Amino acid sequence: MCEQCRLKDTKMQIDTDHLHYWMCAIRDSRDPKQTLEAFWRGQIDSKIWLVNKLADKMFEPVTIDIYGGWVGTLASLLFQSEIEIIKITSIDIDPECKPIAEMMNKGEHISGKFEAVCEDMVNVPSDADVVINTSCEHISQEHYDHWLEMIDPGSLLVLQSNNYDIPEHVRICHSIEEFENQSHIRVIWRGEFQTQLYTRYMIIGRRYV
Repeated sequence: MCEQCRLKDTKMQIDTDHLHYWMCAIRDSRDPKQTLEAFWRGQIDSKIWLVNKLADKMFEPVTIDIYGGWVGTLASLLFQSEIEIIKITSIDIDPECKPIAEMMNKGEHISGKFEAVCEDMVNVPSDADVVINTSCEHISQEHYDHWLEMIDPGSLLVLQSNNYDIPEHVRICHSIEEFENQSHIRVIWRGEFQTQLYTRYMIIGRRYV
């Protein structure tokens, strides 16, 4: 059964400092209209859904690696949640995302709690406490399987995909069962979230050892 999410349901508190840095990041980016795409309702609601579900499973301070971190909105929302975070590293292949993400999370970037890395995710291993990949639809099954092999089996994995059929989505799925079959992990929790344009699927689990 699909869920729907509203800001009033969230386990976070948006503060004015972060809001200010969001506006600065949009204003200072090379293409503000493109940066604003990260704030489409479906994008933000899907990330709030992720934060809420992850917060239910976090009981101690954690390190987090985000693959396909884009312009840093998910990292910013996580920093404003109930989750106690040691550090977030946001990895994205697009070099233009790095300065935007650093501004989006400026306070944490200055304090050393946030780092943006420009790199192809398939080249970056992780042993973070939590590993998030919300861009599963953007990489082939071969590249995904290679990426998964580089994740520490002890890391908690949070994966998202969707059924939105557009050219840049090379590996969509049409059900949560199909996404689970693609993901090749031991599932702890799974769910669906209905946006205005597509269904977002999410799985939380760990690598098979």
